[in-house]
Amino acid sequence: MTQQEIDRAVCVATGECLCEVQQRGFSIADPLDVNFDPEPDFLPPSIVDWDEIELHRNVAVINQPRKANCRLI
Repeated sequence: MTQQEIDRAVCVATGECLCEVQQRGFSIADPLDVNFDPEPDFLPPSIVDWDEIELHRNVAVINQPRKANCRLI
C-alpha cells in the first residue's frame, strides 16, 4: 500500500480533508514490531499500586503467628 493510498483511506474513514491527514503523518504499523516509538522514554510507568504500598505501611506491632491449616472466610 502506498502512502497516498493510506492517506486516502484515512480520509474516507475519518471524513478529514487530505491535507489534514497528510499533516498528521499516518502510516501502516507492523504488529510484530514493538519498538516502533522513535523517541522512547525509559522512565518507569507513572502508576501507583496502592495495595502494595498499604502492605508495607500496615505493619503489625506484635507479630502473631498464623496457624498453617487456618482458612480465611
